[in-house]
Amino acid sequence: VQLQASGGGLVQAGGSLRLSCVASGRIFSSSGMAWFRQAPGKEREFVGGIRWGSGNTYYSDHVKGRFTIATAKADNTMYLQMNNLRPEDTAAYYCAVDRHGVDRSASQYEYWGPGTQVTVSS
Repeated sequence: VQLQASGGGLVQAGGSLRLSCVASGRIFSSSGMAWFRQAPGKEREFVGGIRWGSGNTYYSDHVKGRFTIATAKADNTMYLQMNNLRPEDTAAYYCAVDRHGVDRSASQYEYWGPGTQVTVSS
């Protein structure tokens, strides 16, 4: 599975962005697709994820209520709608696939795409 994320950019605090992650290759119903982010000098952290088959979503407390994950299965695409962005959301955002479901630990994910940078100005 190869992943390609896009949609990052520069936005003012309070603004919105939508990230996309396109997967090439088969995504099994038991798989989880997730977004992680990493700011300079910090560890990669879980943002949210979706179980491909059931559509169940999971979010970190930092983004719950502001970010929404959705999928377009026909296009093997996962989206991250980010609203009410804050300067602390500034990071490189990565999409990843875990064949066994959604896990909050980055070490469980077998496939990663290159990051897309999100910068939120105050």
